[in-house]
Amino acid sequence: MQLYTKISIALVAGAVAGLVANLFDLEILRTVLVAIEPIGNAWIRLITMVVVPLVFASLVVGTASLGDISKLGRIGGKTVLYYLGTTAIAVTIGLALSNLIRPGSRLDPEALEGLRSTYMAEGASRVELARDAPSLVDILLNMIPRNPIEALASGDMLPIIFFAIFFGAALSALPSERRDHVIGFFDGVNEAAMVMIHWIMRLAPYAVFALIGAVIARFGLGVLQSLLVYSLVVLLGLVLHVAFTYTAALRFLARRGPREFYRKIREAQLIAFSTSSSNATLPVSMEVAEEKLEIEKEVASFVLPLGATINMDGTALYQAVATMFIAQVLVGDISFTAQFGIVLTATLASIGAAGVPSAGIIILVVVLEQALAGTGVDPAAGIALVLGVDRLLDMCRTAVNVTGDLTAAAVIERSEYDYALKHGS
Repeated sequence: MQLYTKISIALVAGAVAGLVANLFDLEILRTVLVAIEPIGNAWIRLITMVVVPLVFASLVVGTASLGDISKLGRIGGKTVLYYLGTTAIAVTIGLALSNLIRPGSRLDPEALEGLRSTYMAEGASRVELARDAPSLVDILLNMIPRNPIEALASGDMLPIIFFAIFFGAALSALPSERRDHVIGFFDGVNEAAMVMIHWIMRLAPYAVFALIGAVIARFGLGVLQSLLVYSLVVLLGLVLHVAFTYTAALRFLARRGPREFYRKIREAQLIAFSTSSSNATLPVSMEVAEEKLEIEKEVASFVLPLGATINMDGTALYQAVATMFIAQVLVGDISFTAQFGIVLTATLASIGAAGVPSAGIIILVVVLEQALAGTGVDPAAGIALVLGVDRLLDMCRTAVNVTGDLTAAAVIERSEYDYALKHGS
């Protein structure tokens, strides 16, 4: 049985167990499902453990192997522009659906009051956390680590990526007799990390069952029912973004068959859905890209770590829908100018967003404060409305984020292939 089949079975079994615990109010089953969640968390820690050595080693080897610094700049520039472009499209889809369906006008007043009373305190704490977050300028400055060892120790991805690329570029300038020894060492580190991933992935079905079962058992369907229209708008937007934006990119830019592509990346999508973390899924994404999609290592090792950090298409779309939903409930319609501001803010705020569970809520506060400026509405009140279903939607939008990362790798690889043909290199 294929691993992704085992993971799919575990995911469905965990969801069914959680639903049974809630629908029949089986407290013993609910307690057991919540009690085994640490098994899933331990698995996430295992796979996250491999992220830093894998990303650093693969980026150093990939950058040093390019041999041409101009190629690095070309790949980097195309990657960032592609990610920003697809993020802007995702936000636009979210705004269009929100204007068309108007999920905020369909919320029952009783449900509204219940959500406020339940999640207001937690919403306020998230707002305070977001206000302590660094600005975009600080994020860009912090990309340059004062101490690379400290960045590696803390798992701070943007500084790690910056230093690895810089170090790899410097290696490429050394004479081959000196360069090859260092590249050989990091290539060995990269290969060892891939072996560890193979071992860890054998535990994935058990971890997925524990994670999904605990989420469904804890949250149930009560909150989801009260926010059903809002949740469906987010899910519809995510489906449309994958079905049209990514499929078009695969067909016309990467020149790959979308159906075969999506079949090959199912494993990474399922892990992303289960963990709600782009960073935790990164080792699996890199393995899928190199072994199943046969994307060149030098492209995959650059595009995917960068995507796990700055590509947040699913998160940005969710923020657009959430902002419009909150505005429709608390304020009413907002102007086209404010909506254009949402596109810009959500696109830029996604850069540097941590690829960890619920990071999207923190970015949502930034988008909300811009969109609702001058209305007198406390962002905490808005966050309280959507917090109940955030974990479930986070799983879906992370799967879209990872799909976008792998699609970008395929697009950039094809672009480099076409460039090489055109210039005879």
